[in-house]
Amino acid sequence: MQQFHPHPYQQAGIDAILEKPGVALWMEMGLGKTVVTLTAIDQLIYDRLEIDKVLIVAPKKVAEATWQDEAAKWGHLRHLRISTVLGTEKQRKAALAAQADIYIINRENVPWLVHTLGRSWDFDMVVLDEASSFKNHAALRFKALKAVRPRVHKVVELTGTPRPNSLLDLWAQIYLLDQGERLGRYITHYRKTYFWPTEYSYEPREGAAEAVEGRIKDIVLSFKAADHLTLPEKIIDDIPVVLDTTAQRIYKKLEKDYLLEVNGETITAQQVATLTGKLLQLCNGSIYSEEGRTIPIHRCKLDAFDELIDALDGQKALVFYGFRFDEEQLTETLKTRHKGLRFAVLNNEHDVAAWNAGELDVLLAHPASCAYGLNLQQ
Repeated sequence: MQQFHPHPYQQAGIDAILEKPGVALWMEMGLGKTVVTLTAIDQLIYDRLEIDKVLIVAPKKVAEATWQDEAAKWGHLRHLRISTVLGTEKQRKAALAAQADIYIINRENVPWLVHTLGRSWDFDMVVLDEASSFKNHAALRFKALKAVRPRVHKVVELTGTPRPNSLLDLWAQIYLLDQGERLGRYITHYRKTYFWPTEYSYEPREGAAEAVEGRIKDIVLSFKAADHLTLPEKIIDDIPVVLDTTAQRIYKKLEKDYLLEVNGETITAQQVATLTGKLLQLCNGSIYSEEGRTIPIHRCKLDAFDELIDALDGQKALVFYGFRFDEEQLTETLKTRHKGLRFAVLNNEHDVAAWNAGELDVLLAHPASCAYGLNLQQ
């Protein structure tokens, strides 16, 4: 159990949540936006008595364990009661009925939640983790929250990027903070004020970015990791993999003819995008048949992986893979050639906990399984 001593920028985030009815924290990864938010929630519930029930809306993987793990990690947060609203409808309703301070739900179920509670909506604080998923003003999840926003006393939006990708995406997110006070009550007014219409979309008018920033700067705090963290220098070690003669010949033929006969199977690639995918598969060592069967071609990249694991000599390795057959072949390589190593494929919160506890030497992960908010750095 750790003791939390907030850095000045973290204290600024806590104070903003405490004092403002709506605030956005744009904080890069590693700056502690989860512990900052939980600390403010704890003070709002137990010190200031301003809040009774908090709803946290997060991507599904984050909703499963990230907030729960963070609360358990810090001594001053361990008393917080958390109910995870996931699973079947029966399980979700049971979680809603449980006595808790914080209820965590995945963003896809927000419309269900609003519909289910109806006039019984009693969350007086809402936290949107990865708030950019509420940038679409036409999405059901946005419309659902917009409907109950007048009954919510405090809204906190969190995102891991210090600036939005598009100025157009800001309206919906800011509306949920201030109900239209700063950028207008309607998306049409926002567009008319700050954008020129084009054939397919809208382009910002000259000075629009500065004008919008000026309107929202009092409720948006932006923090970059480079300004607050001292990290060791990143070292990139490129390891070239040379395909053997047979694999090179097969690659060139597929690249040239968009057609391949291998092991009695015919592989075709009608489109350039399909060809690119097939060539990427081939580089990794196998290729999928038209029926989805895996056809092994070579072990060149697996052999390089094998040598790298040997060279690490027991040091931890987080390994990302692209295709399902990669997972199968990497798993088989670790089982047969590195029997002393402890490894797992990242599938759930138990794998995250095992990795953070130092119980695994190698963790295999597909990038899609850890797109948001996983804490794997402990």
